[in-house]
Amino acid sequence: MESCLMHCMEASLRALESLMTEFFHSCTTNDRKREIEELLNSFAGQPGSWRHCLYFLSNSRNEYVMMYSLTVFENLVNKMWVGVASEDKAELRSCLPKLLLSQHALLPFFIRNKLCKVIVDIGRQDWPMFYHNFFSNTLQIVQSPSLAPLGLVLLKMTSEELVCPREDLSVARKEELKKLLLDQIPTVLNLLTVYVDVTSILAGDSTPMVLEAESGDLCMLALECLAHLFSWIPLSSSITPSLLASIFNFARFGCQQPIKTKPLPTSNGDSAPGSLPANGGGGGHGRTGQMVGHAERARLGVMAMNCINELMCKNCVPVDFEEFLLHMFQQTFYLLQRLTNTHTNTHTIKSRLQELDESYVEKFTDFLRLFVSVHLRRIESNAQFPLVEFLALLLKYTFNQPNHEGYLACLDIWSIFLDYLTTKIRSRLADSDSVINRYKDALVLLLREVLNRIQFRLNQSQLEELDDETLDDDQQTEWQRYLRQSLEVVARVMELLPSQTFSVLFPVLQEDLDIYLGLQQFIVRSGTSRRLNITAEADCRKLHCALRDLSSLLQAVGRLAEFFTGDVFSARFNDALAIVQRLVEVSCYGSQISLYDVEMAVPSVLKPDLIDVHAQSLAALQAYSHWLAQFCGEVQRQQDQTQFVDLIRSSMAATTPLINAKVPEKLLLSACHLLVSMATTVRPVFLVSLPAAQNIFNLITENHNHRLPQEAHVLVCRALSNMLLLPWPSLPEAEQQWQSRSANHTRLLSSLTQQYRLLPRPPSHHPNSKAVIQQTLCVLRDLVDSISVEATKSRQICYHSLQESVQVTLALFPLFIQQPDVTDEMLSFFLTLFQALRVQMGVAFTEQIIQTFLSMFTREQLAVSILQEGSSGSKVVQKFLKILQVVVQEPGQTFKPLLPSILSLCLDQVYPIVSERSCPDVKAEMFELLFQILHQNWRFFFKSSVLSSVQRTGAEELIENQAQFIAAMQAFGQSFLQPDIHIFKQNLSYLEVLNTKHKLYHRKLFRNTMLFHFINVLLQVLLHKSHDLLQDDITLALYNMAAVDFPAFYSSFLPEFLNGCQGLDHHQRTTLARNFTPERDLPSFSQGVYRIVNDLRFYRLCNGSLPPGTLKL
Repeated sequence: MESCLMHCMEASLRALESLMTEFFHSCTTNDRKREIEELLNSFAGQPGSWRHCLYFLSNSRNEYVMMYSLTVFENLVNKMWVGVASEDKAELRSCLPKLLLSQHALLPFFIRNKLCKVIVDIGRQDWPMFYHNFFSNTLQIVQSPSLAPLGLVLLKMTSEELVCPREDLSVARKEELKKLLLDQIPTVLNLLTVYVDVTSILAGDSTPMVLEAESGDLCMLALECLAHLFSWIPLSSSITPSLLASIFNFARFGCQQPIKTKPLPTSNGDSAPGSLPANGGGGGHGRTGQMVGHAERARLGVMAMNCINELMCKNCVPVDFEEFLLHMFQQTFYLLQRLTNTHTNTHTIKSRLQELDESYVEKFTDFLRLFVSVHLRRIESNAQFPLVEFLALLLKYTFNQPNHEGYLACLDIWSIFLDYLTTKIRSRLADSDSVINRYKDALVLLLREVLNRIQFRLNQSQLEELDDETLDDDQQTEWQRYLRQSLEVVARVMELLPSQTFSVLFPVLQEDLDIYLGLQQFIVRSGTSRRLNITAEADCRKLHCALRDLSSLLQAVGRLAEFFTGDVFSARFNDALAIVQRLVEVSCYGSQISLYDVEMAVPSVLKPDLIDVHAQSLAALQAYSHWLAQFCGEVQRQQDQTQFVDLIRSSMAATTPLINAKVPEKLLLSACHLLVSMATTVRPVFLVSLPAAQNIFNLITENHNHRLPQEAHVLVCRALSNMLLLPWPSLPEAEQQWQSRSANHTRLLSSLTQQYRLLPRPPSHHPNSKAVIQQTLCVLRDLVDSISVEATKSRQICYHSLQESVQVTLALFPLFIQQPDVTDEMLSFFLTLFQALRVQMGVAFTEQIIQTFLSMFTREQLAVSILQEGSSGSKVVQKFLKILQVVVQEPGQTFKPLLPSILSLCLDQVYPIVSERSCPDVKAEMFELLFQILHQNWRFFFKSSVLSSVQRTGAEELIENQAQFIAAMQAFGQSFLQPDIHIFKQNLSYLEVLNTKHKLYHRKLFRNTMLFHFINVLLQVLLHKSHDLLQDDITLALYNMAAVDFPAFYSSFLPEFLNGCQGLDHHQRTTLARNFTPERDLPSFSQGVYRIVNDLRFYRLCNGSLPPGTLKL
């Protein structure tokens, strides 16, 4: 009988090997693979199939067969363990560890690890009650010299699988396992300390820090174990100084250069390469005599830094542990010294770091970031830690990084430190000088080095490596990111040390400015053409570097503009004046000699450089517009305004010649932006009367044949409009000259809209009608948007000038309803009008516009537009809904008569189209509109006050438009059943706002007919894990809903909810209800929600794994 069974098992094994080989063969078709897969799944699902798999695992060397067998075991343990007979469980708990111990050295490492995981999974289910020796067996294996590598693998897996929450455990079991493991931590750490004690495992006759391969392998496994343990255990006395010292000893491995040692002789006379066994095992074979090579030592160093960083991440530090932290930081200080010291002249610090493992340097940088961001405040005042010396080493480490990414990561650390210092000084104004003086030398050195690192004349080859063409997700190139991060550090130092920063930066800027301003002498005229007479390669390269550096330094000067305004305006006036005068001089120089128009030796390189310098000089000057505005306010009170007037006149002289279609676009746009800032931020009274400004008015209003590019045209029109619309600062109302400015503004807009207003009807007969509409409305929208937050008088003048164009647009709208790209532009214009000028437009005209739109957007028209997802039509509907949002938010009774029509459009026309479709953009706007209707017009539905609702005086709530309110709530509820996580989050926040502001959840109608439905839906969402990213938001909403009536929630809703949950028995329902303790504070309630959701899933998993007919007690 037994031989027959063995024969049957052997036949099954051969058949399985054949099937697995066929499955993975390149010639097997997908259909045949599906057949084999179904066959294997069917076999795995049979009761007792694990016995066959145990035989397969013991008797086959086919890796596919072994992996399949282990997958069957894994599925059995994780999904069906509850239904396995107790004697079968006992057999598996006995057989699998024996199999591991007997064959681990022969198994491929991934098979061995999978078998280890299955054993650990059984421990997770049964330890300590049914598998009492699970953990003690693991510790015994760890302590066995021949089995230690295997034991360490098991120990690390135990930490991973028993601590990290999984679906197949109840909350109580998870908590029990964590407590059980924490009780074992002192023993475990003592054991691991033995394996990482470098002094006891160094090869006897070797150079310090040289390990034999076998010992190196054990150390790596022990460090991996420690890294995972440190990720979850709290800081405690179990982490001993000797353990920490050992870890830091390994961290030093990463600092070592390759060691040139005499090769050890081997049996055949060859030298022995150092390498770790692939298996991670190798125990039981005696010493190999091989040494751990440099790469393996580096890996040990990386893993040691991993351990240290896991400890560093912990912000919660017990008071008695602070001395321990100091010891850690002192060890780190020593490591940093090793990294930044040069023992011989042949090794620079940079070459040392280059030779080290890249991962080690990254980990060390991570450590430094954690030290500064998490622990600096703890250690700064400790006299035993040499903080100033630490910063000196950090400077060395930063500016000798072997690559740009490493350097930028170090700059991040300095930014964190500078933020910390700035915050500290603001909170301790009394002794701020002493704080700054302590770090002054380090900060000045940091500033100098950062400025050096952005200069091409000092680092051309390294900086040329940075990509300056490809844009990243933040729409900046690699070079722009590098420069921006550098300039942010400069700005932070400027905030702390303004005068020192100015004195360091200005001479460097002056040096490059002298080269730029001296180029005029090299321009040679030949007839009508001009040529830059610099042709030697070395001179061209020098000029290229100087121009790139000047461009960067101009950006630096612009970035510092904020530090000359406000309270420090007077104190730093002279420095700021010197900067602005210099910028005006450079800008005028560039505009006068127009170097972009000069022939040169290497135009592909030098011409972009010259354009960029000119553009950056204008941009830097624009950055000082707020300083100029403050200067403008100051001189209004003085007799002598010469200095200010000269600055403005010269700035305009530098700007206006560039506003020309023939000027390179980058330069043209810089000039336009400067003009806008002059008109909008500085606002000098005399600006509009300057000849330069008059020339621009003439250019825009008269010269339609040489039109500027659209973006430039819009900016110039904004500047001209603002010159006439915005009030002049520091002047009384009577001196604002509104009458003449209004007349001039009307003339300006009349000229800008002439073609638009004269379009023939129907406009389709006119070939350029669409372009005229889009270009004109783009300009008008920008003009309105720019004065949206200005005084009433400015908005009145603007609307007066616009009136005719608005009427024309409304008349054209129905004619273009079938052309969504045009209607999109029209609705964008109307949206801006409603946002900025609805008061000026008046109620009657606003109502006329809305009624026109409502009549045009029929159900059919909406369907056509919305269903073109992402198209212009869809955008048109979004804009229309945005306009309605503005209308319904208007306070008072002005637009209340429109509410029924808007609600009907929302609920009866838009919602039916989008409810069962994706349409995320339209949906988002529609729900925003619904929310604003409810939020801003609450009394349209509920007449009673919030106070009487909360007091519950017994009076009936007065509800109007009940059907629409219910429909709106149903729409919100339906959105929680759909997969779009953004709509879900948005709508959940809307309900929470309505509850906070209007007590939505407490309203009788909501409480009696909807509340438990919403709670049920949100709990089901948590159960299905469909929106796990929003767990906290959902739990908070559940708490606020339950808080309306906690007794009813616990006594009525919870049993009803559990009775409706499929896949549970009566005992499980009772347990779930009992474990959800009736607490009323948010943390306890949240814990209860987490527990009931987790345990409900767990019970369903258990019940689904039971064999049919199983009796559940």
